[in-house]
Amino acid sequence: MKRRLFTISGFMLFAAVMVAFPAFAGHLEPFREMPIPKENPQTPEKVELGKMLFFDRRLSGDGTMSCVTCHDPEQAFTDGLAISLSYPTTRNWRNSPTLINAGLWQFLFQDGRVRTLEDQALFPMMSAFEMNQNLDFMEEEIRAVPEYAKAFQNAFGGEATRERVAMALAAFQRTLMSVNPPLDRYLSGDKKALSKEAEKGLEIFRGKGKCVECHDGVLLSDQMFHALNVPENPELLDDPRVIATARFVAKLYHFEEYRTLNEDPGRYLITKDKKDWKAFRTPTLREVSRTAPYMHNGIFTTLDEVIEFFDQGGGKGNKSLKPLKLTAAEKKQLKTFLVEALTGEVMTVKMPSIP
Repeated sequence: MKRRLFTISGFMLFAAVMVAFPAFAGHLEPFREMPIPKENPQTPEKVELGKMLFFDRRLSGDGTMSCVTCHDPEQAFTDGLAISLSYPTTRNWRNSPTLINAGLWQFLFQDGRVRTLEDQALFPMMSAFEMNQNLDFMEEEIRAVPEYAKAFQNAFGGEATRERVAMALAAFQRTLMSVNPPLDRYLSGDKKALSKEAEKGLEIFRGKGKCVECHDGVLLSDQMFHALNVPENPELLDDPRVIATARFVAKLYHFEEYRTLNEDPGRYLITKDKKDWKAFRTPTLREVSRTAPYMHNGIFTTLDEVIEFFDQGGGKGNKSLKPLKLTAAEKKQLKTFLVEALTGEVMTVKMPSIP
């Protein structure tokens, strides 16, 4: 049966089938169409408004940052840094994930704290260590600009509100997609889309490497959370700004021992479930060659390091992985697959005119 993703309900049904019938695990499928929520239909006016807001520094408290600061189109919508850029005098504590194909996620952020792009959009604006903006003030800033007043009227039939800002940003982000990568062509029947070396890498990806056990589906992610005991980034361990950020976030999520926290608890802060301690969302592998550095804390700068980490069985003491014992040739073939098959055409997004 040929599966297609056209709606969020269809996407959720497919995810449910994957859980209910483990025999389906490991299925790879090409991207066909971005699911659009009925509560926020796409229109050209809304997408163009979201694009302007995405580049607009008014969304930050001091007017120096925009969404592009951490999600640069020329960096595959990341910032190319181990740890995301932050508001002046502060430091972030996690890596910026790519926004490419972000509209396919069931959970947003590396800890999965929200379920929709609309919910996600306002978090960085409010965050004290990211854009540090007061949303009431932001609304008035946007409303006072005649060009924005007209744009919101055209897109929504009303004035700017934080909810409509989030909806416009989400609509724009749903246009950010991995364009025509060789794997999609290969899975659609073009067996010449991959080189022989990449085909061998695909075999390892599906077989001995066991990558497909977690990196499956259209996103090449099971959209679940795993504690792999990724090593802490030594650059960050003794930085008081990072420690302050970690403890601040833990305090917000009612973690009782937040004053002594010296590592990232991952999804545990959201669920308070012990199995989620240091668990993070399985990242998408689409465009992975363009989204270094890797892992939630940017600890690995190359794909070779990532492959070696998994070949060794993950971090010390983790219960999810076992050593793979890949040969040097197999590691090279796997890397060829990751780079060659999963890299699409460069998506050009030019900066719009900001009013």
